[in-house]
Amino acid sequence: QVQLVESGGGLVQPGGSLRLSCAASGSFFSIYTMGWYRQAPGKQRELVATISDGGRINYADSVKGRFTISRDNAKNTVYLEMNSLNSEDTAVYYCKTSAQTMGALYVYWGQGTQVTVSS
Repeated sequence: QVQLVESGGGLVQPGGSLRLSCAASGSFFSIYTMGWYRQAPGKQRELVATISDGGRINYADSVKGRFTISRDNAKNTVYLEMNSLNSEDTAVYYCKTSAQTMGALYVYWGQGTQVTVSS
């Protein structure tokens, strides 16, 4: 089992910045791709950014140049640095990871953290 604990969400003014963190804990053999997704009210959950265990990164077009994803493999933690935030970034942000546990590959989600961009 893997538990994902997110932190760093909150209220920020347009143009501001936030840094999200997601730490994986529990019993697992290896953590693979980690990523961030978001879901705004009335919309489907969408990919924000992912980073593989080898460091390969993928961003949604809407956040390229503004958001930066990184990870600390020693801490099993993924980060999302968000800059130049605007109202369209308002959403619940979810951490997701794939991990090998009990001899199989599973996908795990965090509980979500609210990001609100408003003046």
